[in-house]
This record gives sequence, structure tokens and C-alpha cells, in this order.
Amino acid sequence: MTAMSPTTSDDTVGADCQKNHTSTDDWCSCFETCTLPKHIQEVALIELRENESARRQAISSFRQWISKNADVQNVITDENFLLRFLRAKKFSLPMAQQMLLKYLNLRQRFPMYFMGLDCMIPSINELIDSGYMFVSPFRDNEGRRVIIGTAKGFDLRKYSNRDLGIVHIITYETLLNDEVNQVVGFTHFGDFDSITPAYITLFAPNEFATLIKWGEQSIPMRHKAIHLLNVPTPIKFAYDYFRTRISPKLNSRLKMYTSLSELQENLDKKVLPKEYGGEMPMAEMISKYLLSIYYNLFKQHL
Repeated sequence: MTAMSPTTSDDTVGADCQKNHTSTDDWCSCFETCTLPKHIQEVALIELRENESARRQAISSFRQWISKNADVQNVITDENFLLRFLRAKKFSLPMAQQMLLKYLNLRQRFPMYFMGLDCMIPSINELIDSGYMFVSPFRDNEGRRVIIGTAKGFDLRKYSNRDLGIVHIITYETLLNDEVNQVVGFTHFGDFDSITPAYITLFAPNEFATLIKWGEQSIPMRHKAIHLLNVPTPIKFAYDYFRTRISPKLNSRLKMYTSLSELQENLDKKVLPKEYGGEMPMAEMISKYLLSIYYNLFKQHL
């Protein structure tokens, strides 16, 4: 099983993985200087038990485990990638290892959502540009990036479940490249106003259930708050089913609202598009988000 970068070609990634993967002690003890801002380092210490010593020891042990584990092959072993799992599991090495295995299993079970992650593909670019999913350029009061989904641009006649999945994975993988995001976690906001029961047919029931459960357990993201607006009564059953598939901890962080004013009492208006009471128009937010993806792609090819 192989873990790969989301925005590079498979051939390039394969070569990089081979260069990064070795079993020598020198390789296991090769560390980068922590670049987290001081105040984020303090958050990491308090919330994740992370300091320089813990980070170096965990990364070294993680690399050694990968090099000796027959179930893990050609896995990226740079610090940024491994720290995603360590931080998601508060530096419990056994739990981080299990999460990595689950992440690899998710990729193997659903390769169609992880291959060809390129926002330049017309259908993917159009879907992001429509406002289906993007990221606010502003962090909330807790310093978290806010992932916004409106679903208004998702045309069932035009886009497939693969398009939907790719947009999600591009968003998550791009955000996880930023170590600050790994530490402070993410806030989500979704407007379900345009969702109809027909959307449920995009996935087979078993596939939908597996993606929900495995997604939380496999993708190394710290989901700190989920705000849902305008969930229509006809799809309330899907919402209720979703809640049965996620952990009690994530359930406690999920809030549903019936009015914009109610939402704004719990989510900073500054992070929202102008259409939802913020200051920056949605189109401008989306444009900035797409530029950030292109920049991330450019950095990876340097």
C-alpha cells in the first residue's frame, strides 16, 4: 500500500517515495527544524503533548516501524506527512500507526477518490468554482481554517460521486500540508438548502456508510466544529444516519441551525462569505482558494 501526495503525478510520487524510504538509522534520525509559530507550539504542547523531544522520538520510531512493517510499502516518510497522524492522535504512536494503516486501506478500497487529484481537470475546477466546497481565507477566533460547502453548484446531471470525492480529498490534503492546521484543527460550515433526496443516490448505501466511518477514522484531521444550516426535512433521515456513523466526540461538535442569525451567534461572521453575512464575496473567496491550491502544486514541483 502506498501513500501519495495529492497534487503530483503518480510517477513522480513513486520516485519520491523510494527516495524517502530507507531503513538506515541515519534516515530515521534525520529531522527538520520546527517552523511552528511560538503560540502554536504552545497549543501543540498543551493539547497534543508535543515538544521537540517528543516530536523527534515519535518520528524516529514511526519511521523505524514503517521500514519493518510488511503491510506498509513505499510510504511517504517526511515529517509533515507523519506529523499529520501523530498530531491527530495526540502523539500516541500506536494510535497514529493504526490511523496510517486505515488511511492506506481507505485509499486501497476507494482508489477512484485518490487518483488524479488535479484541480485543473475541468469538472473539478468547475465544481470548486461553483462553491460546492472551498476554504475561507480567514481563520476563525480559534485560529482554525474554515471549510465551506454550499452544494448549490453540484448538478447531479453533470457531476459524479467521483468528482465530489476528489474535491473533498484535494481540500483536505491541501490544508494538511500546513502544519498550523494540523495542530489547531478545522471548522466546517455547510449550507444544505439546495440538497434533495436525489443526492443520496450518488452512493450505494454500504459505500456511503463506509466512507463516513472510515473517513473520520482514517484521514488525519482534527475536526473541532461542524455547523450545518438549512438541513431540509426530506433528508433529515440521512442526517440522522450520518450521526450514527460518527464518534460521540464528533457528534458533540456538530450543530444544526435553521436561520442565518442563529448560525452567526456561533460562527464568526468574518469567516463567512458576504452572502452569509461576511465581508468578502463568495466568488472572491473561491478565487483565493484556487490560487492557494495552485501555489501548493507549484511548491511541490520545485
